Amino acid sequence: MIREHTIELRVRYDETDPMGLVHHSNYLRYFEIGRTELLRAAGGNYRDMEAAGQLVVVVRVDCRYKSPARYDDLISITTQIAKVSSAKIMHHYIIRRGDQVLVEADVTLAVIDREGRVQRVPEELIEAYNS
Repeated sequence: MIREHTIELRVRYDETDPMGLVHHSNYLRYFEIGRTELLRAAGGNYRDMEAAGQLVVVVRVDCRYKSPARYDDLISITTQIAKVSSAKIMHHYIIRRGDQVLVEADVTLAVIDREGRVQRVPEELIEAYNS
């Protein structure tokens, strides 16, 4: 299974604040896009996990803003699998404009069931990402 994926997207006007900079909250959306596309590129998808009753939730975000993205910038989102254990999935993100690093972040996910109870990370994910 792949452990890294990069996707490009263009910053839209509604993602910026009155100063023309990407509002900090939108980077969380970019991480979600990167994470979803990494799983899709690896042959999986969140819809199937949810149908099986395995819901993935964010439990921790550590984000370091280095330089702002602006309206109409073409940015790349690189998503890497940092670690997968029986209890959590950790991703590392790098958002760039060209060669310039704009944001780096680490996000930790947990798997819960429909009642909100913590579940083990599916064994196939642990094996695939740790191989």
